[in-house]
Amino acid sequence: VFYLHSRLLERSCKLATQYMVVPKSAPADHKPAINEKIYAGKPGKEEAEKDLKALNKPDYEVRKIPGSGGSLTALPVIETLEGEVSAYIPTNVISITDGQIYLEPDLFFGGVRPAINVGISVSRVGGKAQIKAMKTIAGSLRLDLASFRELEAFAQLGTDLDSATQRQLDRGRAMVELLKQGQYVPMHVADQVISIFAGTQGFCDDVPLGRIGEFEAALLKHVEDEFSEVRDRLVQTGDLAGEIRDKLLQIIGDFKKRFVAGKP
Repeated sequence: VFYLHSRLLERSCKLATQYMVVPKSAPADHKPAINEKIYAGKPGKEEAEKDLKALNKPDYEVRKIPGSGGSLTALPVIETLEGEVSAYIPTNVISITDGQIYLEPDLFFGGVRPAINVGISVSRVGGKAQIKAMKTIAGSLRLDLASFRELEAFAQLGTDLDSATQRQLDRGRAMVELLKQGQYVPMHVADQVISIFAGTQGFCDDVPLGRIGEFEAALLKHVEDEFSEVRDRLVQTGDLAGEIRDKLLQIIGDFKKRFVAGKP
């Protein structure tokens, strides 16, 4: 079984980008003729640049062949029996892949959607795919949510909780509500950053759980309508630091006061 999984998953790969030497005046969708030389991958690009230099024609350039490059991504889907992630088939696939997203039925039927168990879910390359702003605000989010789940289970025993633990529970419940996402409702990464930033900075802690979705939607609309330059700069730089961070704190703080006061 392990061999079968390996053979299937080895088909996921990065495809080599191909290059050609063409006149600068050639159209953008120009493709090489049958007898034209094609250069593949990074070594091929270096060879193409050497050939271009030897050609000594300033009106020529090295250009990527349209449609080349890219990657093939494998996304195996495993159904666990009674939620047992350590069974033979799941562990086989987990050992081969670069991480896993574990979807839990209890979370799904509890209204948490996407129903991702953040304690078991792992990404070995996720940080490399994130923009700097997302890394900054979400670095400890997975561990915080996993800790919240443990505290929530402990709190159900009826034990008296100190104020710090209660605040952690309130923050966790607010973040769970904030991270809920409707079906077929994709979010721009800048909006994700703004929402998570508002949650991790405590602006949602005292918002009633039933109104957090309303708070998030109104906040994102407020930022886009009234402070589009801040959002645009966040999109362009991909970073949440310095002036952008301070400005966003002020915007969210002012909006929170208006939201609590019931003003549009």
